[in-house]
Amino acid sequence: MMCSAKELKLSEESSGLMELPPNAPVGQNIRDYLALNDLKFTIKLTPNKADCLSVLGVAREVSALTGVPMHVPTAREIAVTLDEVLPVTVSAPDLCGRFTGRVIRGLNARAETPAWMKQRLERSGQRPVSALVDISNYVMLELGRPSHVFDLDKIHGKIDVRWGRKGETLKLLSGNTVDVDEWVGVIADDRQLESLAGIMGGDSTAVSLDTTNIYLEAAFWWPNAIQGRARRFNFSTDAAHRFERGVDFATTVGHIERITGLILEICGTPDTKVGPVDDTVVNLPERKPVTMRTARAQKVIGVPVTDAMVADIFNRLGLEFTQQDGVFSVTAPSYRFDIEIEEDLIEEVARVYGFENIPAHPPVAASAMLAAPEDTRSLFAIRHQVADLGYQEVVNMSFVESAWESDFSGNGDPIKLQNPIASQMSVMRSSLIGSLVANVRYNLNRKAGRVRAFEIGAIFKRNPAAADGPLAVAGFDQPKRVAAIAYGPAVDEQWDVATRAVDYFDVKADLEAVFAPQTLRFEKTAHPALHPGRSASVWLDGKEIGFLGELHPRWLQKYDLPQAPVLFEVDAVALQQRQLPKYEEISKFPGATRDLALVVKQSVSAQELLDAFKAGIAANPAGKIVQAIVLFDEYRGKGLESDEKSLAFRFSLQDTQTTLQDDQVDAVMAAVQDAAREKHHAKARA
Repeated sequence: MMCSAKELKLSEESSGLMELPPNAPVGQNIRDYLALNDLKFTIKLTPNKADCLSVLGVAREVSALTGVPMHVPTAREIAVTLDEVLPVTVSAPDLCGRFTGRVIRGLNARAETPAWMKQRLERSGQRPVSALVDISNYVMLELGRPSHVFDLDKIHGKIDVRWGRKGETLKLLSGNTVDVDEWVGVIADDRQLESLAGIMGGDSTAVSLDTTNIYLEAAFWWPNAIQGRARRFNFSTDAAHRFERGVDFATTVGHIERITGLILEICGTPDTKVGPVDDTVVNLPERKPVTMRTARAQKVIGVPVTDAMVADIFNRLGLEFTQQDGVFSVTAPSYRFDIEIEEDLIEEVARVYGFENIPAHPPVAASAMLAAPEDTRSLFAIRHQVADLGYQEVVNMSFVESAWESDFSGNGDPIKLQNPIASQMSVMRSSLIGSLVANVRYNLNRKAGRVRAFEIGAIFKRNPAAADGPLAVAGFDQPKRVAAIAYGPAVDEQWDVATRAVDYFDVKADLEAVFAPQTLRFEKTAHPALHPGRSASVWLDGKEIGFLGELHPRWLQKYDLPQAPVLFEVDAVALQQRQLPKYEEISKFPGATRDLALVVKQSVSAQELLDAFKAGIAANPAGKIVQAIVLFDEYRGKGLESDEKSLAFRFSLQDTQTTLQDDQVDAVMAAVQDAAREKHHAKARA
């Protein structure tokens, strides 16, 4: 059967049936003829091993690990037959430290890429394109440095390596057009942008089959000037992958010579002219010696490391060093960007020595259980307590929609992400409300009529006074919050209880239960997410710690909720603090109760009357007999003015030392009634 190369899985592309050259030996096994029996090694590198992203780099490692001498490839110097040099200006030394180039004229870009090169590229995961592009990719895989081939005839004037400018655009080789700004490096000529520095070339100067004159470029781009730029445009390239990790800055000239040799061999013609190598060096990394102590390496690795072992390992790795009294001072080579501190050198010793050769010993250090503070409970305990109230924990992303910040927090200037994982998750949340509302909507869309959910997580707010720390970022606060939401019936449907929707007081009771035995105070408040008449701020020990209320009607309509959920959000630290238990004497004497109904203006809240009662009790010597005050009735209607209401309170009174006397109780009740009258003009209801 006749097949295409793609059908035989020899290539990703196919232009028809696979044809063998006329000199192919008839009868030979096709696997032997096409060298299909070779071995393919897939090497998975850690991010710090950028020096192994090439055949040369892997060869260095194999030589170091096996002790076999390595023969470093050297490129022959190409004879210069042309005086032309393309003028280059590096305007951004913090972007490009070295820019090397060469002009070559009179090439045949239509030349066929040799089969051996195509085969090696395909088996390395590269798709053959054209001879000039294939040669550039081949040398990148060979030596580890990405390079670029420009069509010389499409370059206008001189080249300028600089940072981009806001408003500039560039059409890339991929066909996408991107907007650049001052954060992105570019290569430009006198008229337009030619390339994204260290990432991808531009379409305007791309080589084609009609190209005859080219400009070769090999550069050193500073890693921190490339990092994150490709991801900003939602793509990745082999060039960016290498340059953002660090590429050898000392061998750009040899790289140009190697590419030139292959281009002349494959695309050269009798009219080909080669210009001199133009090497512009402006800002190369300064290699400072890194010190490593043999004793420290022995302690960290856990094996008896000697100076001789360390010296041998460093020699095999090609690390230049000086040695004195068990201390090595190492200067990292130009292709190693992962050696900066002593621990980096210890890692080199450990991995060449062999992690598998390091014995595994159980720890011998004392392991003591530290007692937790009695006045603090863990977030884990809080999770259990909230779950016991019927809420289920959810874990949401800290990235949210910008509309949530505006709607639920009134935050018109949220903390924006430079590189969001999704367009609808572009800002950091300053409240947990939006995520919980989204959880309710998600469940409603799946026919769940009753939802109880809570979350414990961080929120993010700007704070210029915030300093950097182990768990802190300068300029931002990241406090932990505890939030919960309740939607649907107050209880699951059953025969013994009438169905009713959850309300403010149901969730308020849950919040008070979580904080018990501490007593919370609630004050009417205005919050952008909450119903203006059914919301309150939450106070503890004179400090506002959160809010509670029913979702605002406007958000019910916008977020398609049939009824209003009730929610709260409080500071996690305040919830973690708890009072230590203390002994209180149990009274042996009977108690008494008194009811007090007061008529006040409708603008007076129950909390304000409770505050007045407490003030009156504190001022009365007999006030200690008051054990509890509970609001049990509210009345509006007949017998009262339209702007009045009646609130009824039940006082529980008891003395631990003696039986209560009527005159003592009457004095306390008179004191609280007088305090309410003085502060809020309250009068007893007849």
